Amino acid sequence: MPPTYPQPICLTERTMRYNQTVIPIAGLILAMFFWGSSFIAMKIAFRDFTPLHVIFWRLAIASCCFLLLLPRLRRQRIRPGDWRYLGLMALFEPCLYFIFEALALEYTSASQAGMVTAILPLMVAVIAALWLKEQVSRANISGFLLAIAGVWWLSLGGEPNADAPNPLLGNFLEFVAMVCATGYIITLKRLTKHYSPLFLTAAQAAIGALFFLPTLFIFPAPESLPRLSDSSTLALLYLGTFVTVIAYGLYNFGVSRIPVSQASAYINLIPVFAVVLGFTMLGERFTNQQFLATLVVFTGVVISQWGSRTRVL
Repeated sequence: MPPTYPQPICLTERTMRYNQTVIPIAGLILAMFFWGSSFIAMKIAFRDFTPLHVIFWRLAIASCCFLLLLPRLRRQRIRPGDWRYLGLMALFEPCLYFIFEALALEYTSASQAGMVTAILPLMVAVIAALWLKEQVSRANISGFLLAIAGVWWLSLGGEPNADAPNPLLGNFLEFVAMVCATGYIITLKRLTKHYSPLFLTAAQAAIGALFFLPTLFIFPAPESLPRLSDSSTLALLYLGTFVTVIAYGLYNFGVSRIPVSQASAYINLIPVFAVVLGFTMLGERFTNQQFLATLVVFTGVVISQWGSRTRVL
């Protein structure tokens, strides 16, 4: 009787599961780190640039990066009727989202602005259940609520910051930005069925850069522009490359591989990264309560993913 050998299909199935779960999740976590750092980078860039100029140059730098991939991007064919969804996606984010987030950071601290992002997963989960017909498990809801409680604890455990002259107004503007982000994520999920994450990220950057181009002529630039070696300029380059090109690319990839209600759970990691980086780079205080709160946030994210059986109907 001939010897038996393991079937190659097992390795193939294991590799497929790995590509469908581990890689998207790792990409989402890395994207959350970059987005959490964006609050700090924007605070630094605002020292020498106006908020609207920061937004434009951030998107312009990202668009220049995508020019290197233009031959590949041109292969993508846009389906009839999808222009309106591409435009709506870019209108929600980066256009409206960046405006409200930039205004928010004028009035509140980077840590508190990051805290407000905890509202986003529940908003996305509700809209995804209503519009995309995704089933949301009890573990998803329980984890979301626990993570939100941890994020609010982050805020309550903090101390007043000189960079937050009107936290109430700033946090409200960040909430409006989250409403825009919800529209972006839901529209994005629809588009990922037919378009690659790379193409969608490039479309966001190009449409956003054109949208904010008039701000260069409407609002005057600072009298003395910083040098390339200055921290504000380096922060601007970081926003355009890592935060926009890489982070959005990773997030769009993650959303294309797992249900949007699951992917949105990782957004609760943004305030954790924002608080930690705000402490290390901007000197914002990190209290013992905030340290415990970060553990609550991480626990909430784990619970929301533990044993999840969420499927798209």
